[in-house]
Amino acid sequence: MLQLQLLWGWINNVRAGSFSCQGNHIKASSKLVAFNTEQAGGGMLGLSSVKPGSDGQWTVSQISCHSDLVTDMDFSPFDESLLATCSGDETVKLWRLCDPELQQPGNPELTLRPGQGRLELVLFHPTSSGLLAVGAAKSPLIWDTSREDAPLAVLEQHGDLLQSLSWKQDGSLLASSCKDKMLRVFDPRAQLTPVQSAKSLQNNKDSRILWTKDDFLLTTGFDTMRSREVRLWDSRKLSSSVSSVSLGTSSGNR
Repeated sequence: MLQLQLLWGWINNVRAGSFSCQGNHIKASSKLVAFNTEQAGGGMLGLSSVKPGSDGQWTVSQISCHSDLVTDMDFSPFDESLLATCSGDETVKLWRLCDPELQQPGNPELTLRPGQGRLELVLFHPTSSGLLAVGAAKSPLIWDTSREDAPLAVLEQHGDLLQSLSWKQDGSLLASSCKDKMLRVFDPRAQLTPVQSAKSLQNNKDSRILWTKDDFLLTTGFDTMRSREVRLWDSRKLSSSVSSVSLGTSSGNR
């Protein structure tokens, strides 16, 4: 059992699901919090309001949404009730959610089947409401949700497991980190190969990448001594970081 800490307090006695995936285990909009919960042989989401009810308690409902582990989730920046999920069952689903005290949808609004095996990552585009980045095992895919049959683009295959994706704030570029220690920056509108790439990560353990202001990227990961570290990068020159901070050692993968 876990506790989820929100600005207004704690949601107690949450039975968390498996953490054996690359994506997020919890996501929030301004109204809702979605998180992985435990279900034998399938993918279950827990759902709660951001604020407690009048009695000071949170109502937590559950949605059976996939036939395998939910590996990642993301709320739309244009519609705070629209949640995208992806799974080990090789599908991406879009859910129209409502207040946790009400009956949740039994079926998704949309199901995408990329056919590229287990899916690890899903991320809404920040400026185009119909676009999604989807991370298969080694390839980022760009999907227009108005077209269910095939992705708009299949970006260059990575050398190992894709670990993280992040859109630039204006949506023009997509960055990735990978178990092959490479950082890559794509312009999906122009070409399928990276516009910048470099073997820059020190360790192949779990890494995360995030666009910050303008052309700068932030990564978390591990150095050669297994110390946790945070690095700042200029996306136009990935061969060396701008700065780095060590956060201590760990024998685990995360």
